[in-house]
Amino acid sequence: MSSPSKRREMDLMKLMMSDYKVEMINDGMQEFYVHFHGPAESPYHGGVWKIKVELPDAYPYKSPSIGFINKMYHPNVDEISGSVCLDVINQTWSPMFDLTNVFEVFLPQLLLYPNPSDPLNGEAAALMMRDRTAYEQRVKEYCQKYAKPEDVGAVPEEKSSDDELSEAEYDSDDEAMAGPVDP
Repeated sequence: MSSPSKRREMDLMKLMMSDYKVEMINDGMQEFYVHFHGPAESPYHGGVWKIKVELPDAYPYKSPSIGFINKMYHPNVDEISGSVCLDVINQTWSPMFDLTNVFEVFLPQLLLYPNPSDPLNGEAAALMMRDRTAYEQRVKEYCQKYAKPEDVGAVPEEKSSDDELSEAEYDSDDEAMAGPVDP
């Protein structure tokens, strides 16, 4: 196995073992989707996006291709194609970075600190510079409309049937179903 393919496999496994939901697109390890949650303390908080990741043959020496599948209102994200304008991915990528950096550092930083002076979405950039409050309101509207958990095929975070019940929940459920015990 060549070094780039070993590294691709390791980085993908590391991402899968983190808190991100990863969906493989085909049998290879070069294309997949990652469910990405908007960072807290940002107008994107509460939104969930499906991000398509394509790893080139020369990964990690060449950067991954990253694109939002569901709509995102942001100066540095093309609203139609979902492509991302992010220097660290497009120009200054280094093999020292990995996929976890993309989802734990680079994308959250992009959403927390948009760069309206280098836009892919001119309307979002102009609104952000002209009226920050209106811009943040538009972001929240897009989150409500296009970035709900069901928009990426995720189930809203609830207790799943796989979770174990606490003893108190277990006991109370039994009594409610069966009623009091006869002496």
